[in-house]
Amino acid sequence: MELSESVQRGFQTLADPGSFDSNAFALLLRAAFQSLLDAQADEAVLDHPDLKHIDPVVLKYCHAAAATYILEAGKHRADKSTLSTFLEDCKFDRERIELFCTEYQNNKNSLESLLESIGRSLPHITDVSWRLEYQIKTNQLHKMYRPAYLVTLNVENTDSQSYPEISFSCNMEQLQDLVGKLKDASKSLERATQL
Repeated sequence: MELSESVQRGFQTLADPGSFDSNAFALLLRAAFQSLLDAQADEAVLDHPDLKHIDPVVLKYCHAAAATYILEAGKHRADKSTLSTFLEDCKFDRERIELFCTEYQNNKNSLESLLESIGRSLPHITDVSWRLEYQIKTNQLHKMYRPAYLVTLNVENTDSQSYPEISFSCNMEQLQDLVGKLKDASKSLERATQL
């Protein structure tokens, strides 16, 4: 699990008992999980009276680092030993490691459900339909006499098994440009597979 230096520095600050006492650490950790898992959560989670003595910039920096690590750990389905190893590298003491691992285990299923709902792949186009539309007048009654194409892409989202439609309107030049770019992409793909 690779994390940026910024996240690692934020975590090292969070590990420092001089910056965050045990109570402030526990509050910030719960706030990080709550902000990720609760859609109704807002910045008020950081307004707890026991966090007032901490510089707001440092507080938000450490909150972002904790949230980033929580998401990465959930993404990689990290176990307790993986969590402990990283936290030890960031100079966490045993008590804080245990608290983090316990909080993570309590929220692991919700976190994985959240990450699964986001998805990992782009939708696949399964069908295309189109129709020609001829615009005679605008809504200001100006005469137009211009053809337009209404294109509907039927897509399949493999992560959520949903089948939404993407619709757009374009004129002849835009449609020709789209078809040309699709042909270029197809040729590039064919060349790449022949290597």
